[in-house]
Amino acid sequence: MKEISINEIKDFKIGQAQNDEAATGCTVLISEDGAVCGVDVRGASPGTRNTDSLNPVNSRAKVHAVLLSGGSTFGLDAAGGVMKFLEKRKIGRDVEVTVVPNVCAAILFDLRCGRYDIRPDEEMGYAACENAFSGQSWRSGNFGAGAGATVGKICGRERAMKGGIGAFAFEQHDLHVGAVVAVNCVGDVYDSRVGQIIAGARSDGGFGFMDSETVILDKYKDNVDLFSGTNLGGNTIIGCIVTNAKLSKSQATKLSSHGHNGIARAIRPAHTTFDGDAIFSMCSGEVETTLDAVGILASRAVEYAIVDAVKNAVTVGQFISFRDLKQ
Repeated sequence: MKEISINEIKDFKIGQAQNDEAATGCTVLISEDGAVCGVDVRGASPGTRNTDSLNPVNSRAKVHAVLLSGGSTFGLDAAGGVMKFLEKRKIGRDVEVTVVPNVCAAILFDLRCGRYDIRPDEEMGYAACENAFSGQSWRSGNFGAGAGATVGKICGRERAMKGGIGAFAFEQHDLHVGAVVAVNCVGDVYDSRVGQIIAGARSDGGFGFMDSETVILDKYKDNVDLFSGTNLGGNTIIGCIVTNAKLSKSQATKLSSHGHNGIARAIRPAHTTFDGDAIFSMCSGEVETTLDAVGILASRAVEYAIVDAVKNAVTVGQFISFRDLKQ
């Protein structure tokens, strides 16, 4: 097993577009021939598009694109731009009069980081697709769906930090597995490789961490919504696993469940009432393999992609980044 670039996984094109002033954007993962796709949504506050079709009991065979977007529910509009671009390229289900691209999407809440009145729209979704086909190199941090992402909001925005988008990929002989993840969680980000929290709700001094799990436990009898008033609601981890493994639709759905193991390893606490965590899986079907082998790599890729997102983020306004906190 060795680390590779997310761009080295063949049959997938990845593009990003963002508005730096507004601190919002979107990221698209495209399979021109269509990929077997699954999804697992575990957060209690999700925002998604076209996920019911991925249920293994339903007939949708393949998906042509997965969109990850900021902008809260407004950001789902960017999927229209992805549809428009793919139709123009004749990528989709042939229905004789045209092609219909199968596009799934998930959004995160970033309206309180930059400008709330500018969100990913059809034009931005289209631009992300153009960037994918132009060979745009992957960039982690304040790009695409991670442009306005923040983390560690259990004690309000004053103690929160900048999140972002990250990627990580592995090669095990001819098997390739990677993940793209936008990190906008209510909890803290934990790096298992150094054995400590690296981003989250900051302590009074500004350089240590409150430990979000402890904060929640200390308030276990408090009936007041932790996110009322000036505190931040609207949090989530959204991501997509990409692999050249040959998996069935039900196996792809299970693979997405494996991806949530990576979230649980890197986010403390994970899957809270206030998160809308969703992981997609796209499988191009080139390599025969066991689901367990793909799942091990996918879990680790999601975990490391989350850390990659935080370590490459840049400070925006009051949301200090990992890099600046370490200085």
